[in-house]
Amino acid sequence: MALLTMVPLQVLAALPEVVIEIRDHLFIPQTVQIPPNKKVRLVFINHDPSPEEIDSFDLNREKVIFGNGKGSIFVGPLPNGRYKFFGELHPNSAVGYVIVTDKEATGAD
Repeated sequence: MALLTMVPLQVLAALPEVVIEIRDHLFIPQTVQIPPNKKVRLVFINHDPSPEEIDSFDLNREKVIFGNGKGSIFVGPLPNGRYKFFGELHPNSAVGYVIVTDKEATGAD
């Protein structure tokens, strides 16, 4: 039974992680790339003094990140595709995308 309780901790530590910063009600970077069919932790670091509510109908996730705070959202495993997320409190400026692909990012769009 002890082994079963340790497995989730080991799996959690091995999860891929992507950091997204919130500055001036913008996501930086606006687009992140993750591998298909794997669980990934999206870490949001809010540098603004005001909170932001991360919302995504595509990812079926919602989370408040307090001002000058940090929070995580777990996504996946997901098939290849483009998944939108946005800041509910600043929906015109805080818009981002998770791109799920098995191709490596080249930096050129």
